[in-house]
Order: sequence, then structure tokens, then C-alpha cells
Amino acid sequence: MNTKSIIATGVLLLSIFEVQSILGSEEFAPQSDGSISDWLLLAPIQLASDSNGAEAIDKNQIPDEGLLKPKAGDKATVGGKELTWKKVKATEYFLDLNAILKQQTEKTVGYAVTYVRTAAERTNLQLKMGSNDQGKVYLNGKLLLKTSDPRPLQQDEDVARNVTLNKGVNVVVFKIFNEGGNDWQGCLRFTDANGKAVTSLFIRLEP
Repeated sequence: MNTKSIIATGVLLLSIFEVQSILGSEEFAPQSDGSISDWLLLAPIQLASDSNGAEAIDKNQIPDEGLLKPKAGDKATVGGKELTWKKVKATEYFLDLNAILKQQTEKTVGYAVTYVRTAAERTNLQLKMGSNDQGKVYLNGKLLLKTSDPRPLQQDEDVARNVTLNKGVNVVVFKIFNEGGNDWQGCLRFTDANGKAVTSLFIRLEP
């Protein structure tokens, strides 16, 4: 085999390995309105009964929360309690954390993480959040959205503009605090600069 053949074979093997690496993780599509349904969830993180939502959403209940990159089954100990990252799927445009956990909670924090893959860099996007109550979103370790006030869920209530998704896998960390009451919810989606839903993304639950 000559040198050119060896190089060509090597390139082919690397390409095959790259494709297998991508296909090795199950991937999902966003909903038709761009809402992200598939997440890894760590919850509930119980805080003190007199906790303030604005302070809780600011504080890192897990060190370096914006840099989280969990896999399903990973464990984390928070406040002396061991929790497990679990795969969850929203049945509507929003995550309903109390329904997922099958319990009513208050003064609790939940972390939801998903991995967004795109075949090419996507620029000038908008990232839109709704939360009940306080919410906070990081993209690739950068804080893009935060609300400190208690509120009901409203889709697209907070908007980050001029957002870029890198080619390959991007990490989204979504933190939601529950002040109390019946609902603990959050929703997130990408749109283009004109508000059109971006659905040509690949959602996965492994980095």
C-alpha cells in the first residue's frame, strides 16, 4: 500500500469513527414551535423554608453550575442529599417539574441540562425562556438569561438576542426555582431573529 492509500484509509477511518460517535447518542428533534422537550433533570434540591427566590437563583447550589455536563445516572450530593440525573421528556411545550417528580414542592431548585448539536454554526438566534418561578439559563458556560421575580409561566417572557450556537455540541443549563404553590415549570426554545422557530437542531442527552 502506497503512502497516499495509507493516508486516504486513515482519513476514511477517522470519518467513520466521527459518524459513529455522533450516532452513538440518541438524538431528538425540538417540538414544532422549537420548544426543547428532552432534558436531564436533577431535582428537587430542597432549600430552607424561608429561602428568598432572588437569592436562591443567584447562588450556585452546585459548584460551577453553568459548566455542568452530566450524563444520565450521574449522582450529585446537595445539602447532604444524594440526587441522580434522570432523563425526562416534556409532554407539552414546558417542563412540569412537580408532575415529573409526582409531588408538590416549594422552596426547591431544579437543574435541567440538554445538549444541542448543530451541523454548522448558527448565528443571530434568539433564546427564549419562560419560568415559574425564577429562572436562569447558561449556554456553553455563559449566563444568557435570568429572572429574579416570582411569576406564572409565560412562553418567551425573557429573550436573549444575537445568540450563537457553535458547530457541534452546545450545552444548555436551565435552572428553575419554585417559590411554592401548585406549579413549578420552565420552557425554552431557539428562534431566528424574526421569531421563527428553529427546529433543525439535534437534541441529545450526552455531551
